Amino acid sequence: MTTRTDMQDIHAMLSQLRRPPLLVRAARIAADDYRREAHLPALLGQAVPARHGAAALALMEHETEIDRLRRDRAATYSSLRHVRILSALIGEARLLETRGQG
Repeated sequence: MTTRTDMQDIHAMLSQLRRPPLLVRAARIAADDYRREAHLPALLGQAVPARHGAAALALMEHETEIDRLRRDRAATYSSLRHVRILSALIGEARLLETRGQG
């Protein structure tokens, strides 16, 4: 069950992220096609978490690491993976909000 606090926490974390506008814009566009059963296993390397909050927290950990790679200009950084992770985060936040209201 989704709680109002879970939803507020996820939205607060997302609002505190400071990422390049082009990266965020691409992620928002990609989030329109987000399907958690198809996307999460590939991004997280595990089964789909039952709760949206748990998925969002796992994605947030991955996003923090990939953003560190971006800032360090690491050769292993992938802008495509970064967009995919951010779009999944946005998608989970949207699903959390929708389910929280329902």
